[in-house]
Amino acid sequence: MSNVGLLYVGAILFINGLMLIGVIPGKSAAILNFFVGGMQVILPTIILMQADNDPAIIFGASGLYLFGFTYLYVGILQVTGWSGEGLGWFSLFVAASAVVIGAITLNLGDAVFAVIWWTWAVLWLLFFLLLGLGMESLTRTTGWFAILTSHLTATIPAFFLLTGRYESTTALALGVAALAVIALLVSVALGRRLPASSSAPAAAPANASTAN
Repeated sequence: MSNVGLLYVGAILFINGLMLIGVIPGKSAAILNFFVGGMQVILPTIILMQADNDPAIIFGASGLYLFGFTYLYVGILQVTGWSGEGLGWFSLFVAASAVVIGAITLNLGDAVFAVIWWTWAVLWLLFFLLLGLGMESLTRTTGWFAILTSHLTATIPAFFLLTGRYESTTALALGVAALAVIALLVSVALGRRLPASSSAPAAAPANASTAN
């Protein structure tokens, strides 16, 4: 994944997570979804045009479109108010793809990003359950998981990559996996708590709540 693009993945996951827990209105979050989504479509297109049929470069760029299409989809739905079931089922496809990409990444020797891809797979699976199957009880859990994993899987790795200090070791991968599991458990716990200003959990907007 583009190191610059990864940095902004952290930003949009954080913003969309805040949207899901009711801190940011959907239309306000839509703006950044358009910006980051556009970036995640333009960048891989440029990379592919310059790949010279290199399989490694093509593979690295392919995952960017999963992010780009998701964020653009979110932005469109938030602006138009259209139903989000399509985004939910697309998220299931993305979740499955992320599992495969993680396995390939592990086989290529990068255990840390394999774990990161699998963490994203869990997040996208939550989006599927929330939007595709209409399980609105998972709204706040999904939002908190997006918030907590935004920096773990994107912002922090991006800064290490951008400064040339990124290293992938088995110990670090296990540490990231442990933190991801803790983030999921904390998100489930927070998702069950009622917001202070409401007697009921914050529900996802009827159109499209968010994306990863």
